[in-house]
Amino acid sequence: QVQLVESGGGLVQPGGSLRLSCAASGFMFRIYAMSWYRQAPGKERELVADISITEDTNYADSVKGRFTISRDNPKKTAYLQMNSLKPEDTAVYYCKSSYRANEFWGQGTQVTVSS
Repeated sequence: QVQLVESGGGLVQPGGSLRLSCAASGFMFRIYAMSWYRQAPGKERELVADISITEDTNYADSVKGRFTISRDNPKKTAYLQMNSLKPEDTAVYYCKSSYRANEFWGQGTQVTVSS
């Protein structure tokens, strides 16, 4: 059974940090590219960051220099370290795994940045 389970979301003040985790099971994690997306209320889902199987990374301009995506293949987990958080980072964050035509999504974790 394929599963992606996100965790680590919550309420944080502006300027704070959070680390999101995405625990995978049921598929060969190491051959899948991993991505983090987010969706704010009333907005479309957008790509935040992705990491290839060779650990090449890509970031949305809005998070460059603040967020870091990483992966731990033995633990079958992807991470998103988020620093210097801003109110506009408030959204539900989703992880996605992809390999050729195969694509799996997690259920999402809420991140709220507010004072």
